[in-house]
Amino acid sequence: MEVTPTPNQPVKQSQKPVLQMRDYWSRYRAIVIVSVCLMQLTIICIVAMALIIGGAKPASMLFWITVCATTLASVPLNLYLTMQLLVPLRDLTNTITNAAGEKPRLPLANPNTPRYESDGFGRFLQYIYDGSATKDAPSKDSADSPNELLAAALKNTRAGVIVMNAKDGRVVFANKNAPVRLDINEQPELELMFNPEGLLSDWLDHCRNTAVHAEKTWYRVANRIVGDTERRIFNVSANYEKGSAAEVVLVTFDATDKYQPEDDDLDFIAFAAHELRGPITVIRGYLDVLDIELEGTLAPDQQQLIQRLIVSANRLTGYVNNILNASKYDRRHLRIHLSEETVTGVYDSIKDDMELRASSQSRLLAVTFPADLPSIAADRTSLGEVIANLIDNAIKYSNEGGSIAVNATTEGSFVRVSVTDHGIGMPSNVVGNLFQKFYRSHRSRETFAGSGIGLYISKAIVESHGGSIEVTSREGEGSTFSFTVPVYASVADKLQANDRTNAGLISSSEGWIKNHSRFKS
Repeated sequence: MEVTPTPNQPVKQSQKPVLQMRDYWSRYRAIVIVSVCLMQLTIICIVAMALIIGGAKPASMLFWITVCATTLASVPLNLYLTMQLLVPLRDLTNTITNAAGEKPRLPLANPNTPRYESDGFGRFLQYIYDGSATKDAPSKDSADSPNELLAAALKNTRAGVIVMNAKDGRVVFANKNAPVRLDINEQPELELMFNPEGLLSDWLDHCRNTAVHAEKTWYRVANRIVGDTERRIFNVSANYEKGSAAEVVLVTFDATDKYQPEDDDLDFIAFAAHELRGPITVIRGYLDVLDIELEGTLAPDQQQLIQRLIVSANRLTGYVNNILNASKYDRRHLRIHLSEETVTGVYDSIKDDMELRASSQSRLLAVTFPADLPSIAADRTSLGEVIANLIDNAIKYSNEGGSIAVNATTEGSFVRVSVTDHGIGMPSNVVGNLFQKFYRSHRSRETFAGSGIGLYISKAIVESHGGSIEVTSREGEGSTFSFTVPVYASVADKLQANDRTNAGLISSSEGWIKNHSRFKS
Protein backbone atom coordinates (compact mmCIF):
# COMPACT_ATOMS: atom_id res chain seq x y z
CA MET A 1 0.00 0.00 0.00
CA GLU A 2 1.38 3.41 -0.98
CA VAL A 3 1.69 5.94 1.79
CA THR A 4 1.18 9.59 0.93
CA PRO A 5 2.94 11.99 3.27
CA THR A 6 0.86 14.58 5.02
CA PRO A 7 1.84 18.26 4.94
CA ASN A 8 3.17 17.97 8.51
CA GLN A 9 5.18 14.85 7.75
CA PRO A 10 8.46 15.70 5.96
CA VAL A 11 9.64 13.42 3.23
CA LYS A 12 12.81 11.57 4.28
CA GLN A 13 15.50 11.99 1.70
CA SER A 14 18.71 9.99 1.61
CA GLN A 15 21.67 12.30 2.29
CA LYS A 16 24.94 11.29 0.67
CA PRO A 17 28.15 12.54 2.24
CA VAL A 18 29.79 15.41 0.38
CA LEU A 19 33.02 14.17 -1.21
CA GLN A 20 35.90 16.61 -1.13
CA MET A 21 38.25 17.04 -4.06
CA ARG A 22 41.28 16.33 -1.89
CA ASP A 23 39.93 12.85 -1.15
CA TYR A 24 39.77 11.87 -4.82
CA TRP A 25 43.37 10.72 -5.19
CA SER A 26 43.33 8.39 -2.17
CA ARG A 27 40.10 6.75 -3.39
CA TYR A 28 41.33 6.46 -6.97
CA ARG A 29 44.67 5.03 -5.84
CA ALA A 30 42.89 2.37 -3.77
CA ILE A 31 40.76 1.44 -6.81
CA VAL A 32 43.88 1.17 -8.98
CA ILE A 33 45.71 -1.01 -6.45
CA VAL A 34 42.75 -3.37 -6.09
CA SER A 35 42.28 -3.49 -9.87
CA VAL A 36 45.95 -4.30 -10.49
CA CYS A 37 45.95 -7.01 -7.85
CA LEU A 38 42.77 -8.59 -9.27
CA MET A 39 44.21 -8.44 -12.79
CA GLN A 40 47.42 -10.11 -11.62
CA LEU A 41 45.51 -12.82 -9.79
CA THR A 42 43.57 -13.46 -12.97
CA ILE A 43 46.78 -13.73 -14.96
CA ILE A 44 48.25 -16.10 -12.37
CA CYS A 45 45.16 -18.31 -12.56
CA ILE A 46 45.48 -18.35 -16.35
CA VAL A 47 49.16 -19.31 -16.03
CA ALA A 48 48.26 -22.09 -13.58
CA MET A 49 45.56 -23.45 -15.93
CA ALA A 50 48.02 -23.34 -18.82
CA LEU A 51 50.54 -25.35 -16.79
CA ILE A 52 47.91 -27.95 -15.91
CA ILE A 53 46.80 -28.21 -19.53
CA GLY A 54 50.45 -28.55 -20.51
CA GLY A 55 50.81 -31.56 -18.27
CA ALA A 56 52.06 -30.06 -15.01
CA LYS A 57 50.78 -31.75 -11.91
CA PRO A 58 49.14 -29.40 -9.36
CA ALA A 59 50.74 -31.34 -6.54
CA SER A 60 54.26 -31.08 -7.95
CA MET A 61 56.93 -28.76 -6.51
CA LEU A 62 57.68 -27.29 -9.94
CA PHE A 63 54.07 -26.21 -10.37
CA TRP A 64 53.95 -24.26 -7.11
CA ILE A 65 57.42 -22.78 -7.58
CA THR A 66 56.32 -21.41 -10.96
CA VAL A 67 53.06 -20.00 -9.60
CA CYS A 68 54.71 -18.41 -6.54
CA ALA A 69 57.59 -16.96 -8.58
CA THR A 70 55.14 -15.46 -11.06
CA THR A 71 53.14 -13.92 -8.20
CA LEU A 72 56.13 -12.48 -6.34
CA ALA A 73 57.69 -11.07 -9.49
CA SER A 74 54.68 -9.67 -11.29
CA VAL A 75 52.46 -8.19 -8.57
CA PRO A 76 55.00 -5.81 -6.94
CA LEU A 77 56.54 -4.88 -10.30
CA ASN A 78 53.22 -4.03 -11.87
CA LEU A 79 52.09 -2.11 -8.80
CA TYR A 80 55.33 -0.09 -8.83
CA LEU A 81 55.13 0.68 -12.55
CA THR A 82 51.46 1.60 -12.31
CA MET A 83 52.02 3.98 -9.40
CA GLN A 84 54.95 5.62 -11.21
CA LEU A 85 52.81 6.18 -14.28
CA LEU A 86 50.09 7.69 -12.07
CA VAL A 87 52.42 10.28 -10.45
CA PRO A 88 51.47 13.04 -12.97
CA LEU A 89 47.78 12.36 -12.32
CA ARG A 90 48.42 12.54 -8.57
CA ASP A 91 50.22 15.88 -8.87
CA LEU A 92 47.60 17.22 -11.26
CA THR A 93 44.67 16.39 -8.95
CA ASN A 94 46.62 17.79 -6.01
CA THR A 95 47.31 21.06 -7.86
CA ILE A 96 43.69 21.43 -9.00
CA THR A 97 42.52 20.76 -5.44
CA ASN A 98 44.73 23.62 -4.23
CA ALA A 99 43.50 25.92 -7.02
CA ALA A 100 39.90 25.12 -6.01
CA GLY A 101 40.55 26.45 -2.51
CA GLU A 102 40.81 23.17 -0.64
CA LYS A 103 43.93 22.27 1.34
CA PRO A 104 45.56 19.29 -0.40
CA ARG A 105 46.62 16.29 1.63
CA LEU A 106 49.97 16.04 -0.17
CA PRO A 107 52.69 18.65 -0.84
CA LEU A 108 52.26 20.58 -4.08
CA ALA A 109 54.35 19.42 -7.03
CA ASN A 110 57.25 21.48 -8.30
CA PRO A 111 56.90 22.16 -12.05
CA ASN A 112 60.65 22.75 -12.29
CA THR A 113 61.66 19.14 -11.50
CA PRO A 114 63.84 17.52 -14.22
CA ARG A 115 61.16 14.91 -14.94
CA TYR A 116 58.43 17.46 -15.62
CA GLU A 117 60.73 19.80 -17.51
CA SER A 118 61.85 17.01 -19.84
CA ASP A 119 58.38 15.66 -20.68
CA GLY A 120 56.64 19.07 -20.69
CA PHE A 121 54.18 18.25 -17.90
CA GLY A 122 55.55 21.11 -15.79
CA ARG A 123 53.88 23.58 -18.18
CA PHE A 124 50.47 22.14 -17.23
CA LEU A 125 51.19 22.63 -13.53
CA GLN A 126 52.57 26.14 -14.08
CA TYR A 127 49.45 27.06 -16.08
CA ILE A 128 47.26 26.04 -13.14
CA TYR A 129 49.45 27.94 -10.67
CA ASP A 130 49.31 31.07 -12.83
CA GLY A 131 45.54 30.74 -13.25
CA SER A 132 45.11 30.36 -9.50
CA ALA A 133 47.16 33.52 -8.91
CA THR A 134 44.98 35.46 -11.37
CA LYS A 135 41.84 34.19 -9.72
CA ASP A 136 43.06 35.17 -6.24
CA ALA A 137 44.20 38.65 -7.28
CA PRO A 138 41.92 41.34 -5.87
CA SER A 139 39.72 43.17 -8.35
CA LYS A 140 39.73 46.92 -8.65
CA ASP A 141 36.37 47.12 -6.93
CA SER A 142 37.50 45.12 -3.94
CA ALA A 143 40.77 47.05 -3.76
CA ASP A 144 38.85 50.30 -3.45
CA SER A 145 36.91 48.98 -0.43
CA PRO A 146 39.22 46.73 1.65
CA ASN A 147 37.97 44.75 4.58
CA GLU A 148 37.85 47.26 7.44
CA LEU A 149 38.47 44.64 10.10
CA LEU A 150 41.63 43.35 8.42
CA ALA A 151 42.85 46.88 7.72
CA ALA A 152 42.39 47.83 11.38
CA ALA A 153 44.17 44.66 12.53
CA LEU A 154 47.18 45.30 10.29
CA LYS A 155 47.32 48.90 11.44
CA ASN A 156 47.19 48.16 15.15
CA THR A 157 49.35 45.05 15.42
CA ARG A 158 52.93 45.47 16.64
CA ALA A 159 54.11 42.93 14.06
CA GLY A 160 55.25 44.15 10.67
CA VAL A 161 53.58 42.60 7.61
CA ILE A 162 55.27 42.95 4.23
CA VAL A 163 54.19 41.53 0.87
CA MET A 164 56.89 41.30 -1.78
CA ASN A 165 57.10 40.52 -5.46
CA ALA A 166 59.04 37.26 -5.76
CA LYS A 167 60.55 38.12 -9.16
CA ASP A 168 62.34 41.34 -8.23
CA GLY A 169 61.97 41.56 -4.44
CA ARG A 170 59.92 44.76 -4.71
CA VAL A 171 57.75 45.68 -1.71
CA VAL A 172 54.11 45.91 -2.81
CA PHE A 173 52.50 46.27 0.62
CA ALA A 174 53.67 47.08 4.14
CA ASN A 175 51.75 47.97 7.28
CA LYS A 176 52.64 50.76 9.68
CA ASN A 177 55.07 48.82 11.89
CA ALA A 178 56.97 47.09 9.09
CA PRO A 179 60.71 47.93 8.83
CA VAL A 180 60.41 49.63 5.43
CA ARG A 181 61.85 52.89 4.11
CA LEU A 182 61.64 54.87 0.87
CA ASP A 183 64.54 54.68 -1.58
CA ILE A 184 65.83 57.57 -3.71
CA ASN A 185 62.94 56.99 -6.14
CA GLU A 186 60.37 57.23 -3.32
CA GLN A 187 59.67 53.50 -3.61
CA PRO A 188 59.34 51.31 -0.50
CA GLU A 189 62.23 48.93 0.27
CA LEU A 190 63.18 46.66 3.14
CA GLU A 191 65.20 48.21 5.93
CA LEU A 192 66.77 45.01 7.25
CA MET A 193 70.42 43.94 7.44
CA PHE A 194 70.50 40.17 6.96
CA ASN A 195 73.67 38.32 7.94
CA PRO A 196 75.98 37.23 5.08
CA GLU A 197 75.24 33.52 5.48
CA GLY A 198 71.46 34.02 5.38
CA LEU A 199 70.63 36.67 2.81
CA LEU A 200 66.94 37.03 1.95
CA SER A 201 67.84 37.40 -1.73
CA ASP A 202 69.59 34.00 -1.71
CA TRP A 203 66.54 32.36 -0.16
CA LEU A 204 64.21 33.94 -2.72
CA ASP A 205 66.45 32.74 -5.57
CA HIS A 206 66.30 29.23 -4.15
CA CYS A 207 62.51 29.36 -3.80
CA ARG A 208 61.97 30.63 -7.35
CA ASN A 209 64.09 27.83 -8.81
CA THR A 210 63.19 24.82 -6.68
CA ALA A 211 60.19 25.35 -4.41
CA VAL A 212 56.42 25.58 -4.55
CA HIS A 213 55.96 26.33 -0.85
CA ALA A 214 58.70 27.30 1.60
CA GLU A 215 59.08 28.91 5.00
CA LYS A 216 62.11 30.36 6.78
CA THR A 217 62.81 32.28 9.97
CA TRP A 218 65.70 34.63 10.70
CA TYR A 219 66.59 35.72 14.21
CA ARG A 220 68.31 38.90 15.34
CA VAL A 221 68.04 40.95 12.14
CA ALA A 222 68.78 44.64 12.69
CA ASN A 223 67.46 47.48 10.58
CA ARG A 224 70.43 49.79 11.17
CA ILE A 225 74.06 49.59 12.24
CA VAL A 226 75.23 49.47 15.84
CA GLY A 227 75.15 52.90 17.47
CA ASP A 228 72.23 54.31 15.49
CA THR A 229 69.61 55.69 17.85
CA GLU A 230 66.80 54.31 15.63
CA ARG A 231 68.26 50.81 15.54
CA ARG A 232 65.74 48.01 16.05
CA ILE A 233 66.30 44.25 16.09
CA PHE A 234 63.73 41.85 14.61
CA ASN A 235 62.88 38.20 14.24
CA VAL A 236 61.69 37.70 10.68
CA SER A 237 59.42 34.94 9.37
CA ALA A 238 59.01 34.49 5.60
CA ASN A 239 56.46 32.48 3.63
CA TYR A 240 56.71 31.67 -0.09
CA GLU A 241 53.75 30.29 -2.07
CA LYS A 242 54.34 29.86 -5.79
CA GLY A 243 51.58 31.28 -7.95
CA SER A 244 49.82 33.07 -5.09
CA ALA A 245 48.69 36.67 -5.39
CA ALA A 246 51.02 37.35 -2.44
CA GLU A 247 53.92 35.05 -3.27
CA VAL A 248 56.28 36.36 -0.57
CA VAL A 249 54.99 37.47 2.84
CA LEU A 250 57.33 38.63 5.61
CA VAL A 251 56.19 39.01 9.20
CA THR A 252 58.58 40.86 11.50
CA PHE A 253 58.52 40.82 15.30
CA ASP A 254 60.32 43.60 17.14
CA ALA A 255 62.60 41.84 19.67
CA THR A 256 64.79 44.84 20.52
CA ASP A 257 63.95 44.56 24.22
CA LYS A 258 65.33 41.01 24.21
CA TYR A 259 68.45 41.51 22.10
CA GLN A 260 69.55 45.04 22.97
CA PRO A 261 70.81 44.12 26.48
CA GLU A 262 73.08 41.52 24.87
CA ASP A 263 74.41 44.14 22.47
CA ASP A 264 74.97 46.41 25.45
CA ASP A 265 76.92 43.58 27.11
CA LEU A 266 79.12 43.30 24.03
CA ASP A 267 79.63 47.06 24.04
CA PHE A 268 80.72 46.80 27.69
CA ILE A 269 83.14 43.97 26.81
CA ALA A 270 84.52 46.08 23.98
CA PHE A 271 84.90 49.04 26.36
CA ALA A 272 86.69 46.86 28.91
CA ALA A 273 88.96 45.43 26.21
CA HIS A 274 89.74 48.93 25.01
CA GLU A 275 90.69 49.98 28.53
CA LEU A 276 92.92 46.90 28.92
CA ARG A 277 94.98 47.78 25.88
CA GLY A 278 96.81 50.53 27.76
CA PRO A 279 98.11 48.40 30.68
CA ILE A 280 98.94 45.52 28.35
CA THR A 281 100.97 47.85 26.13
CA VAL A 282 102.90 49.00 29.21
CA ILE A 283 103.56 45.40 30.28
CA ARG A 284 104.80 44.53 26.81
CA GLY A 285 107.09 47.55 26.85
CA TYR A 286 108.66 46.61 30.19
CA LEU A 287 109.12 43.01 29.04
CA ASP A 288 110.91 44.20 25.92
CA VAL A 289 113.16 46.43 28.06
CA LEU A 290 113.93 43.56 30.44
CA ASP A 291 114.69 41.27 27.51
CA ILE A 292 117.23 43.78 26.17
CA GLU A 293 118.76 44.84 29.51
CA LEU A 294 119.14 41.31 30.87
CA GLU A 295 120.44 39.77 27.68
CA GLY A 296 123.47 37.59 28.45
CA THR A 297 122.98 37.71 32.26
CA LEU A 298 120.16 35.16 32.59
CA ALA A 299 120.31 31.40 32.71
CA PRO A 300 118.77 29.62 29.68
CA ASP A 301 115.63 28.63 31.57
CA GLN A 302 115.19 32.21 32.80
CA GLN A 303 115.65 33.57 29.29
CA GLN A 304 113.05 31.08 28.05
CA LEU A 305 110.63 32.27 30.75
CA ILE A 306 111.07 35.90 29.60
CA GLN A 307 110.39 34.86 26.00
CA ARG A 308 107.22 33.01 27.01
CA LEU A 309 106.02 36.08 28.89
CA ILE A 310 106.63 38.23 25.81
CA VAL A 311 104.78 35.75 23.57
CA SER A 312 101.83 35.57 25.99
CA ALA A 313 101.64 39.37 26.27
CA ASN A 314 101.64 39.71 22.49
CA ARG A 315 98.93 37.06 22.22
CA LEU A 316 96.87 38.84 24.88
CA THR A 317 97.12 42.01 22.81
CA GLY A 318 95.82 40.08 19.80
CA TYR A 319 92.91 38.69 21.81
CA VAL A 320 91.95 42.15 23.01
CA ASN A 321 92.06 43.43 19.42
CA ASN A 322 89.84 40.52 18.30
CA ILE A 323 87.25 41.36 20.96
CA LEU A 324 87.23 44.93 19.72
CA ASN A 325 86.87 43.66 16.16
CA ALA A 326 84.01 41.38 17.18
CA SER A 327 82.13 44.38 18.54
CA LYS A 328 82.30 45.79 14.99
CA TYR A 329 81.30 42.48 13.38
CA ASP A 330 77.60 43.39 13.31
CA ARG A 331 78.56 46.36 11.14
CA ARG A 332 80.45 44.01 8.80
CA HIS A 333 83.67 46.00 9.24
CA LEU A 334 85.96 43.22 10.50
CA ARG A 335 89.20 43.83 8.61
CA ILE A 336 92.53 42.06 9.20
CA HIS A 337 95.91 41.77 7.48
CA LEU A 338 96.81 38.35 6.10
CA SER A 339 100.21 36.90 5.31
CA GLU A 340 101.61 33.56 4.19
CA GLU A 341 101.57 31.19 7.15
CA THR A 342 101.56 27.46 7.81
CA VAL A 343 99.03 25.67 9.98
CA THR A 344 101.94 24.22 11.95
CA GLY A 345 103.35 27.70 12.52
CA VAL A 346 100.00 29.02 13.73
CA TYR A 347 99.60 26.11 16.13
CA ASP A 348 103.17 26.43 17.41
CA SER A 349 102.30 29.93 18.66
CA ILE A 350 99.78 28.39 21.11
CA LYS A 351 101.29 24.90 21.47
CA ASP A 352 102.73 25.29 24.97
CA ASP A 353 99.49 26.72 26.39
CA MET A 354 97.35 24.01 24.76
CA GLU A 355 99.52 21.14 26.01
CA LEU A 356 99.54 22.63 29.52
CA ARG A 357 95.74 23.00 29.56
CA ALA A 358 95.20 19.47 28.24
CA SER A 359 97.58 17.86 30.73
CA SER A 360 96.15 19.82 33.67
CA GLN A 361 92.66 18.53 32.76
CA SER A 362 93.85 14.93 32.17
CA ARG A 363 93.15 15.03 28.44
CA LEU A 364 95.26 13.50 25.68
CA LEU A 365 95.94 16.03 22.91
CA ALA A 366 96.96 14.49 19.57
CA VAL A 367 97.97 17.00 16.88
CA THR A 368 98.64 15.76 13.34
CA PHE A 369 99.41 18.07 10.41
CA PRO A 370 100.55 16.56 7.08
CA ALA A 371 104.03 17.62 5.97
CA ASP A 372 102.78 18.48 2.46
CA LEU A 373 100.01 20.80 3.68
CA PRO A 374 100.08 24.02 1.59
CA SER A 375 100.65 27.41 3.19
CA ILE A 376 97.58 29.47 4.06
CA ALA A 377 96.57 33.14 4.07
CA ALA A 378 96.15 33.97 7.74
CA ASP A 379 96.64 36.36 10.60
CA ARG A 380 98.64 34.16 12.98
CA THR A 381 97.33 35.64 16.25
CA SER A 382 93.67 35.64 15.20
CA LEU A 383 93.71 32.13 13.74
CA GLY A 384 95.62 30.90 16.77
CA GLU A 385 92.80 32.22 18.93
CA VAL A 386 90.28 30.23 16.87
CA ILE A 387 92.22 26.99 17.30
CA ALA A 388 92.70 27.72 21.01
CA ASN A 389 88.95 28.34 21.43
CA LEU A 390 88.07 25.05 19.74
CA ILE A 391 90.62 23.06 21.76
CA ASP A 392 89.44 24.74 24.97
CA ASN A 393 85.86 23.70 24.19
CA ALA A 394 86.97 20.15 23.42
CA ILE A 395 88.80 19.97 26.75
CA LYS A 396 85.83 21.45 28.60
CA TYR A 397 83.17 19.16 27.12
CA SER A 398 85.12 15.89 26.87
CA ASN A 399 85.48 13.26 29.55
CA GLU A 400 88.43 12.93 31.91
CA GLY A 401 91.14 10.85 30.27
CA GLY A 402 89.56 11.39 26.86
CA SER A 403 91.45 12.13 23.66
CA ILE A 404 91.25 15.24 21.49
CA ALA A 405 92.41 15.05 17.88
CA VAL A 406 93.55 18.09 15.91
CA ASN A 407 94.27 17.58 12.21
CA ALA A 408 94.20 19.36 8.88
CA THR A 409 93.44 18.39 5.28
CA THR A 410 93.45 20.09 1.89
CA GLU A 411 90.07 20.65 0.19
CA GLY A 412 90.59 22.26 -3.20
CA SER A 413 91.74 25.83 -2.64
CA PHE A 414 91.11 25.63 1.11
CA VAL A 415 92.73 23.97 4.11
CA ARG A 416 90.35 22.49 6.67
CA VAL A 417 91.40 22.32 10.32
CA SER A 418 89.35 20.01 12.57
CA VAL A 419 89.19 19.52 16.34
CA THR A 420 87.44 16.31 17.45
CA ASP A 421 86.52 15.14 20.92
CA HIS A 422 84.64 12.08 22.16
CA GLY A 423 82.79 13.77 24.99
CA ILE A 424 79.20 14.61 25.84
CA GLY A 425 78.19 15.88 22.39
CA MET A 426 75.18 18.09 21.76
CA PRO A 427 71.51 17.66 20.80
CA SER A 428 70.36 19.06 17.45
CA ASN A 429 68.45 21.96 19.04
CA VAL A 430 71.70 23.28 20.51
CA VAL A 431 73.96 22.80 17.48
CA GLY A 432 72.18 25.32 15.26
CA ASN A 433 72.61 28.16 17.79
CA LEU A 434 76.24 27.66 18.81
CA PHE A 435 77.71 30.54 16.81
CA GLN A 436 75.20 33.10 18.01
CA LYS A 437 76.45 35.87 20.25
CA PHE A 438 76.21 35.04 23.98
CA TYR A 439 74.42 31.74 23.30
CA ARG A 440 74.83 29.07 25.95
CA SER A 441 72.60 26.02 26.31
CA HIS A 442 70.74 25.41 29.56
CA ARG A 443 73.03 22.50 30.43
CA SER A 444 76.17 24.54 29.70
CA ARG A 445 75.05 27.41 31.92
CA GLU A 446 74.48 25.03 34.82
CA THR A 447 77.63 22.94 34.42
CA PHE A 448 80.39 24.96 32.75
CA ALA A 449 81.69 28.50 33.13
CA GLY A 450 81.89 30.77 30.11
CA SER A 451 80.50 33.87 28.40
CA GLY A 452 79.17 32.38 25.17
CA ILE A 453 81.21 34.74 23.00
CA GLY A 454 84.16 32.49 22.05
CA LEU A 455 82.51 30.74 19.12
CA TYR A 456 80.94 33.99 17.93
CA ILE A 457 84.40 35.59 17.78
CA SER A 458 85.80 32.45 16.12
CA LYS A 459 83.13 32.65 13.43
CA ALA A 460 83.89 36.33 12.86
CA ILE A 461 87.62 35.62 12.51
CA VAL A 462 87.20 32.63 10.19
CA GLU A 463 84.75 34.40 7.89
CA SER A 464 87.07 37.41 7.83
CA HIS A 465 89.72 35.05 6.45
CA GLY A 466 87.34 34.14 3.62
CA GLY A 467 86.55 30.71 5.13
CA SER A 468 83.67 29.03 6.91
CA ILE A 469 83.17 27.23 10.22
CA GLU A 470 80.93 24.29 11.07
CA VAL A 471 80.22 21.66 13.69
CA THR A 472 78.96 18.09 13.60
CA SER A 473 77.85 16.47 16.82
CA ARG A 474 75.96 13.53 18.27
CA GLU A 475 74.75 13.59 21.84
CA GLY A 476 76.79 11.22 23.97
CA GLU A 477 79.36 10.57 21.23
CA GLY A 478 81.29 13.82 20.89
CA SER A 479 81.72 16.74 18.50
CA THR A 480 83.91 17.88 15.64
CA PHE A 481 84.47 21.58 15.06
CA SER A 482 86.19 22.48 11.80
CA PHE A 483 86.95 25.57 9.79
CA THR A 484 88.44 26.38 6.42
CA VAL A 485 90.93 29.05 5.38
CA PRO A 486 92.15 29.72 1.84
CA VAL A 487 95.39 28.35 0.45
CA TYR A 488 97.79 31.27 0.13
CA ALA A 489 98.56 30.69 -3.54
CA SER A 490 94.84 30.93 -4.40
CA VAL A 491 94.45 34.45 -2.94
CA ALA A 492 97.94 35.92 -3.19
CA ASP A 493 96.98 38.25 -6.05
CA LYS A 494 93.95 39.60 -4.18
CA LEU A 495 96.01 40.23 -1.05
CA GLN A 496 98.68 42.12 -2.96
CA ALA A 497 96.02 44.22 -4.71
CA ASN A 498 94.45 45.20 -1.38
CA ASP A 499 97.55 46.06 0.65
CA ARG A 500 97.50 42.56 2.20
CA THR A 501 94.11 43.16 3.87
CA ASN A 502 91.19 40.76 3.63
CA ALA A 503 89.02 43.22 1.68
CA GLY A 504 89.41 41.26 -1.54
CA LEU A 505 88.32 38.02 0.16
CA ILE A 506 85.15 39.24 1.85
CA SER A 507 83.82 41.65 -0.76
CA SER A 508 81.03 40.56 -3.10
CA SER A 509 78.35 42.11 -5.28
CA GLU A 510 76.31 42.73 -2.13
CA GLY A 511 79.23 44.08 -0.10
CA TRP A 512 80.05 41.00 1.94
CA ILE A 513 81.12 37.45 1.31
CA LYS A 514 78.37 34.82 1.17
CA ASN A 515 79.80 32.14 3.43
CA HIS A 516 77.47 29.43 4.64
CA SER A 517 78.15 27.94 8.06
CA ARG A 518 76.85 24.38 8.23
CA PHE A 519 75.42 22.74 11.29
CA LYS A 520 74.90 19.00 11.58
CA SER A 521 73.54 17.00 14.45
